[in-house]
Amino acid sequence: MAVNKSDIEKLAELSRIDISDEAAANVAQSISEVLALVDQLQAADTSGVSPMAHPLDAVQRLRRDEVTEPNQREALQAMAPATEDGLYLVPRVIE
Repeated sequence: MAVNKSDIEKLAELSRIDISDEAAANVAQSISEVLALVDQLQAADTSGVSPMAHPLDAVQRLRRDEVTEPNQREALQAMAPATEDGLYLVPRVIE
């Protein structure tokens, strides 16, 4: 699939982007090259190849899910100007 300059100009008009003729031609060529590469990749025979999530089959070690900090909500909310039922109250900005 080839992208030409008129396609890029149409997209630029729809997205309200001002693009010069030279830039439109360069972008069209670059996108056409990328699409040609995608066509090459799609032509590769991948039958018999199982999909993988990671090329190294690495497993991430996870830390234990433990509480390491004490609950300081009361001390932190004591500094707040207004709280209610454990929540911070803020002034209404939009009516």
